[in-house]
Amino acid sequence: MARALKACPTVGCPNLVAHAGRCPDCTTRAEHTRGTAHQRGYGQPHRTRFRPAVLHRDPLCTCTTTEHGHAAPCLAQSTVADHWPHSRRELIRLRLNANDPQHGRGLCKPCHDKHTAQTQPGGWHTK
Repeated sequence: MARALKACPTVGCPNLVAHAGRCPDCTTRAEHTRGTAHQRGYGQPHRTRFRPAVLHRDPLCTCTTTEHGHAAPCLAQSTVADHWPHSRRELIRLRLNANDPQHGRGLCKPCHDKHTAQTQPGGWHTK
């Protein structure tokens, strides 16, 4: 059975989509506006200092999940160096070195994506 088309969530966009999220045109425009990883501050110091040091220090995901009513460590392999407890934007605003590994934690991708969606302005599930 075919699913009903939904309106693209971008304000003023007349396109319909068969899935959740933006239409291809709005997605392309949003990615162009967002800039590359390097333009957003994830350049060589991030790749050569911050990320390797955080993942070496935290080889297992440091996030905790709530299972059976109590917090339990995730224990998946860390693949993402997440800025914590302050975001990269906050560290820069506080005039702290965002590439210092002490401002990071190792997370698995699912935990990182969930945390980012819930906490960052413009996160995947926030409006």
